[in-house]
Amino acid sequence: MTVDRYAHPVELTVEGVRYTTGGHTLLHGVDLTARPGETVGVVGPNGSGKTTLLRCVYGTLRPTGGRVLLDGTDAAALGVKDRARRTAVVPQDATGMLGLTVREVVAMGRSPHKRFWEQDGPDDARRVADALEAVGAAAFADRRFDDLSGGERQRALVARALTQDPGLLALDEPTNHLDIRYRLEILALVRALPTTALLVLHDLNLAAAFCDRLYVLSAGRTAAAGPPAEVLTEQLLAEVYNVRTHITTHPRTGIPNIVYLPLDTPRADH
Repeated sequence: MTVDRYAHPVELTVEGVRYTTGGHTLLHGVDLTARPGETVGVVGPNGSGKTTLLRCVYGTLRPTGGRVLLDGTDAAALGVKDRARRTAVVPQDATGMLGLTVREVVAMGRSPHKRFWEQDGPDDARRVADALEAVGAAAFADRRFDDLSGGERQRALVARALTQDPGLLALDEPTNHLDIRYRLEILALVRALPTTALLVLHDLNLAAAFCDRLYVLSAGRTAAAGPPAEVLTEQLLAEVYNVRTHITTHPRTGIPNIVYLPLDTPRADH
């Protein structure tokens, strides 16, 4: 895909973001920074606040405290289209696609850049074709979106985000439903783009391989933040995930490699 088409990468700053609903606080003053062009991962166990934080970043939830800044501008002050020109989203689940083809779904990514009466032109068609090819979805571009497998849908949603020309790409479990080949391809593609990327991931080995920095959430608070090799320690994973692990540096890649031990494995010092 031609990468020089994209908007300049956005600097994302999350300052003391809190989110409370129904008397329950899901985020307790979370701070996060993603510098222009970085790939930053948010990890943590279920219920730790990962998706809530991501939704506060891209605007479907409004923080009850703190703020989200895009290039120093308070995102809450931006209009819907202006925010969409800066941030593209790959959600876990897609709605409102009934009866649309994959090509039509991907073309929706161009809407923030157009007036409501404007039709797609040749440049829009090229961007859609490039995005479909980039994610390996060109072969099923004319199929109905609702007839696709989970993995095929995920690739189409990533392609839709790419056509939006985002400065910030926010992805909630982008490898969900994908087989290992497409997990690696999608994350490699995201990392190669000249955009800032914020990813929620469950797979810690993939997070270590593709993210510049990680934020580990636990019960709505930041338990650790930094480069994967510093953050992913056996002690931290025991405290946050309540699992035993053996972590080494992979001899070929130089990145942390996490092996999960059976729950009844005795401690090494016993």
